[in-house]
Amino acid sequence: MKAFTILEGLVAPLDRANVDTDAIIPKQFLKSIKRSGFGPNLFDEWRYRDHGEPGMDNASRPLNPDFVLNAERYRGAQILLTRQNFGCGSSREHAPWALEDYGFRALIGPSFADIFFNNCFKNGLLPIVLPEAVVDGLFSQCLANEGFRLKIDLREQTVSATDGSVLSFEVDAFRKECLLNGWDDIGLTLRHAEKIRAFEAQRKVEHPYFFA
Repeated sequence: MKAFTILEGLVAPLDRANVDTDAIIPKQFLKSIKRSGFGPNLFDEWRYRDHGEPGMDNASRPLNPDFVLNAERYRGAQILLTRQNFGCGSSREHAPWALEDYGFRALIGPSFADIFFNNCFKNGLLPIVLPEAVVDGLFSQCLANEGFRLKIDLREQTVSATDGSVLSFEVDAFRKECLLNGWDDIGLTLRHAEKIRAFEAQRKVEHPYFFA
């Protein structure tokens, strides 16, 4: 998992509430568990005018010009502004996989669905919860200023805009440490690799019949 320390990136505004995980990555794309390759199908039903299926050449598919991420000004965005209850619906981990594979590293919104919120941290995405009025202001700034960027400092727990304004956000200390160090669940386990090997070696001595 990529470590998250400081991100200074272009912002894209997704002005829709209650975006569920089937909208983030439709069910037909859930056949793979490789964690990669989902970016081209992020928000598939909104980005394209046709029905998407695995294995299609996305480069030749007709784009929906009215969908925000298809606008040239938001290409390469790494920070997504969201509305209430983003990531609701099923608990599919493919949703943060698709967002991360597309290029997003952070999400900012007034609220996130609980399971999706947890899955983001486990996959290198930083979901930031800010008051709704503050998020409204960020949407206004983003829409009014092409190339709107924000700087997110996880260690300091701040979001800074180019006008000099600085916003603070809360984050669980354990989740923060994991993101700063790039530790997913496997990475956390491997920190204890020596102890695990010693335990297994002792187990072979004490219970050899398990390994016969």
